[in-house]
Amino acid sequence: MSSDKRKENPEPSSGGSLVKRPKHDDGQHNPLAVVAAPPPSGALLRQVKRTSDLQAPIMLLSGHQGEVYSCKFSPSGRQLVSGSFDRQIYLWNAHGECENYSAMKGHAGPVLEVQWSSDGRTIYSASTDKTVGVWDAEIGERVKKLKGHTSFVNTCASTRRSANTELIATGSDDTTVRIWDPRQKHAVHKFANKYAITATEFSHDGGLVFAGGLDNKIRAWDLRKGEVAYELTGHLDTLTGLRLSPEGDHLLSNAMDNTVRVWDVKPYAPTGTRMLKIFEGAPHGFEKNLIRPCWSPEGDYVATGSGDRSVVVWDVNTQKIVYKLPGHKGVCNEVDWTGTVIASASNDKTIFIGELNVDEVK
Repeated sequence: MSSDKRKENPEPSSGGSLVKRPKHDDGQHNPLAVVAAPPPSGALLRQVKRTSDLQAPIMLLSGHQGEVYSCKFSPSGRQLVSGSFDRQIYLWNAHGECENYSAMKGHAGPVLEVQWSSDGRTIYSASTDKTVGVWDAEIGERVKKLKGHTSFVNTCASTRRSANTELIATGSDDTTVRIWDPRQKHAVHKFANKYAITATEFSHDGGLVFAGGLDNKIRAWDLRKGEVAYELTGHLDTLTGLRLSPEGDHLLSNAMDNTVRVWDVKPYAPTGTRMLKIFEGAPHGFEKNLIRPCWSPEGDYVATGSGDRSVVVWDVNTQKIVYKLPGHKGVCNEVDWTGTVIASASNDKTIFIGELNVDEVK
């Protein structure tokens, strides 16, 4: 497990170029080195404005032995959790050198999504082994295994506000959405659908759980009544990710129809006019992975990974692409955002954490 970084040139005025460094006698090999070189005549030099306490503007986190399907920042923004095809859940510092400080084992199948509790002390995980893991983030061990699903668990979500207890929503290929109280052994609610569920998310007050799947629809299930409160229709292919906006009034969705959409989920919004915006420019590709989107901390930008190996960022108001971030060598499966730092998990077994200064595009 390691975190490689693109080091800043200590002498910006002298410029720099990349050259191969020969292999040393001790067997160690550093393929890249920075050597001083004068800038080309007439070249424009740009000083990078730092906006975080990362050791470098872009950090590469490697260590997973399989595709990384999910990554999320802790509520404090100081840690990052990742889940992978290699069945492991890694915990990383999201500052400084971005060290990996914990590797949690226990699932018997790939980890498809990870989620933090609202207090940052617990991690929830969804896996193809048909179980939901509850992990203590401080000691790095699983404290509970929730059983009940009869097929792959594709997604998990947790409530934002936990006055009494936090609830977990999970969606599975067994076509059910299940609601869990971590203190109890079995699910406290079970909602049956006709098709597999691939994305879940809670409303701001935890009274509704949104679920999307293979039938292209997003259903809002009322936990008190045990029935569908309303449906969000418009996507033309399988839903792959749902995320509630920071203020809780809008829902972000991504689907295999190559569109990202924003919906009005305020309690008394007119049902027929809930779809507000459509964003295009992030194709899914032939892999058909569950690509999960995210909001910026202020809710004025949205981002998602793409089948073309990039991270795409849109301005919500103008619906225009303001960034298309390269670097990954495989499908980018999930993106998360905290402060001025964005993280992306990819099929290339790596995670990028990098600074994103949206003031540049305002």
